[in-house]
Amino acid sequence: MMQPKRTKYRKPHRTKYDGKAKGNKYVAFGEYGLMATEGNWVSDKQLEALRVVLSKAIGTVGKLWIRVFPQLSLTKKPLEVRMGSGKGNPEFWVAVVKAGTVVCEIAGIPEAQMKEALRKAGNKLNVKTKIVKKGEIAHE
Repeated sequence: MMQPKRTKYRKPHRTKYDGKAKGNKYVAFGEYGLMATEGNWVSDKQLEALRVVLSKAIGTVGKLWIRVFPQLSLTKKPLEVRMGSGKGNPEFWVAVVKAGTVVCEIAGIPEAQMKEALRKAGNKLNVKTKIVKKGEIAHE
């Protein structure tokens, strides 16, 4: 799973995912990209599932760019523990994805295969997505 090698704080405050993305709003490297149309936290396991689906689809000839990284740790308290006594331990890592963020990009395979692969990859995420082409600005 993807996670940072080290962080400044072990238990950070939770970051909001509502609103529109400030950056990462266009396809920069590949030919087609997968853009989130709503905001949410995307876990490291979901990003790994997306990576597996896309790497199988593109094979050895295509190229894949994942543009988000899970750098926020979310904490949970154990079950059946009374209130108080501090914050829980870090359980998993998430990437903060806002509306308009390009999650991943691919290139190097036929257009129909790219669209089908991105459609399958979008099903692995917990956000609604759409496929965008390089050069077009997708307005929400």
